Amino acid sequence: MADRRPLWIVTGLLLAASAGLWGSSRLNWSPELTGSEQVSGLIPLALLSLAGIAGVLATSGWPRRIVGVLLALAGFAACWLAVNGAFAAGQALWGRALTLLAGVAVVVAGVLLVRSGHKMPRLGAKYDAPGKTTEPDGEKELWSALSEGKDPTV
Repeated sequence: MADRRPLWIVTGLLLAASAGLWGSSRLNWSPELTGSEQVSGLIPLALLSLAGIAGVLATSGWPRRIVGVLLALAGFAACWLAVNGAFAAGQALWGRALTLLAGVAVVVAGVLLVRSGHKMPRLGAKYDAPGKTTEPDGEKELWSALSEGKDPTV
């Protein structure tokens, strides 16, 4: 069974990043404007991070790696929003710093998914059949007869 720790690390990073992005949208970025008023992309990026959790848990293999690439791009976008205009006059840095930290967390989660996402367990994997079952032809016919509503014992 695959180690679950990297999956929980990615999930925790995305959850923390989502909370950080939402929190930074509520902080003042300038004396008059909050983060969501100054930069409109913070809340959508927070929701994308939450949706990334569902994408990570529901997929495996290449689709999970694609989710990782999309999350890494979203993390870079959050980092860009944090540093773009950060050193202009009158800018508060706490909201931007929280956005930068959350963006880095999303990038790290995305890189982890791209690098080792195919090794992480996926939702419902324990219910998969361990291998192809080989049934004798006679037994298969009995089950087919039962499925058709016939009694094969008569």
